[in-house]
Amino acid sequence: MTAYRHTQVATLVLVSGAIAVILVVTLMLRTAAHPIALAVTVLLLLCIAMFHSLTVEVTDKAVRVRFGLGPIGKSFPTPAIQEARVVRNPWYYGWGIRWFPRGWLFNVSGFDAVELVMRDRQVYRIGTDQPNELLGAIESVRATESGIES
Repeated sequence: MTAYRHTQVATLVLVSGAIAVILVVTLMLRTAAHPIALAVTVLLLLCIAMFHSLTVEVTDKAVRVRFGLGPIGKSFPTPAIQEARVVRNPWYYGWGIRWFPRGWLFNVSGFDAVELVMRDRQVYRIGTDQPNELLGAIESVRATESGIES
């Protein structure tokens, strides 16, 4: 059962990537198509495809995050989640997949996130433009698990 599913678009990645591709293509049209310019264009398009969005899904088994087309992501089993709460990331935590002083961040836009503290004390933050809805779905699934276990 899927309790929550939301895709947040990385507007900055799409806009800056499109501008960069336009600049490289314009450069290639004005001069001879250089292999390096071609390689840069392909790399930019690949990065846009891989990081243009972040999809978060909450099921009765796991919280899953997936970037762009899907091969990059992570799954957090719901029974392993000890605590979840809404947090706000400082600007310098940035976007993408990155380490921050307490754990790992998965984010494509904005500063709001839901922090997951796992039973093994690992900490993860999932960036979202719907922090309360995501937290509510996680808490709902965890409450259902608690009800089944008791």
